[in-house]
Amino acid sequence: MNAVPIPAAIDRLKGVLSLAGWLLVAFLPALSGAIAPPGEWYRTLAKPAWNPPGWVFGPAWTFLYASMGVAAWLVWGRGGLRARRRELGWFMGQWILNALWSPLFFGLHQPGWAFAEILLLWSAIAVTGLHFGRVHPVAGILFLPYLAWVTFAAILNLALWRMNP
Repeated sequence: MNAVPIPAAIDRLKGVLSLAGWLLVAFLPALSGAIAPPGEWYRTLAKPAWNPPGWVFGPAWTFLYASMGVAAWLVWGRGGLRARRRELGWFMGQWILNALWSPLFFGLHQPGWAFAEILLLWSAIAVTGLHFGRVHPVAGILFLPYLAWVTFAAILNLALWRMNP
């Protein structure tokens, strides 16, 4: 019989539970989109021809939040919260900025403020990705699609702001 020793099984369970916890944390900013959804105001805005269809955003953000959660888990796994306080602090900083964008743009109808905020978010993502990459190269790579998407989102945000003064 190939039974897994109890300590190894406990370590595996801890790994699975900690991954689930980081995924949960990573997905929490999505709640701000549920609180401040695009709505009628957004539908009435003039949009550039390259504005993606609405159905793209759900799958894109699902992938991005999952990537962020795995990246944070990989970094956390290299010493825990105490050892990775700086890296995970940057993660939480970009996490807060991520959660603030939807209420600014969709909730308050402030594309100008949202654009300023997304520039801060972009910077925080870049710094987080660099810190993560130094701890665990895969974690840094997992932040690249997020940075690319937010680059696109910032350009779209700027275009929407300029087209709808």
